[in-house]
Formats: sequence, structure tokens, C-alpha cells
Amino acid sequence: MKYLVTDIEFDFDEIGDGDPDYQIDEWEQDQITKNNIGVWEASNDDDLIEEITASTGWCIKSINYEVQLK
Repeated sequence: MKYLVTDIEFDFDEIGDGDPDYQIDEWEQDQITKNNIGVWEASNDDDLIEEITASTGWCIKSINYEVQLK
């Protein structure tokens, strides 16, 4: 099944257990977010979240998507 991710928020606050050496800047956070907007293929909603998390290495706080019927 295909999903069109229209908005996504990653948990960038949980980087390196709060260690400031592991923080990434706002531009990089924005790029990660923008790079994951679009069509993803997954078997169900949970798999979609797992696919994106595995691909990016970041946990998802919230996600908006539409199921693509064709």
C-alpha cells in the first residue's frame, strides 16, 4: 500500500540523552523533515512508521498521511 506523507514531526529533542554535543541545528532538522514528505510504501500504518523511523534513525512525534488508492 502507498501512503502520501503530508506532514511529519520528528522527536529531535531526544538526541543523545540531552547531551548538547549531539544536537543538530534547525536547518538540518528541517532538511530531514522535508526529505521524508512524499510517497512511502508500507503494508499498514504501523509499518509506515517503522519504515520512516528505520530510514531516518529518528522517532516520530506526529505524522499526517493519506492512503493512496492507486
